[in-house]
Amino acid sequence: MLTITEYEVEHINDPFRILAGKRYEYKLDLEVPEDDELYSENGLYVRAIYNELEEGGNLVKYDLYEKSTDRYLDFDLEEDEVRMIEAFCREHLGDAEA
Repeated sequence: MLTITEYEVEHINDPFRILAGKRYEYKLDLEVPEDDELYSENGLYVRAIYNELEEGGNLVKYDLYEKSTDRYLDFDLEEDEVRMIEAFCREHLGDAEA
């Protein structure tokens, strides 16, 4: 199971109001067990986009990167891992700078 060890969150401004809701970008540092196929000695992080609407929010997109090289990794997370990241983003909306 993945563990989020550190995070950053930033509100993404949309001055033209092209998109509905408020968008937030997260950078989530991950700790991954050595026996997991995602494991990398260089560490991993997720860049995630979360959209907050009046009727609720959702994870729009996420990408995995190798931490020390910033190399994109073409892997999909399992459904429970995606739900965990989505819940984490929802819980930490208040940490974003407005």
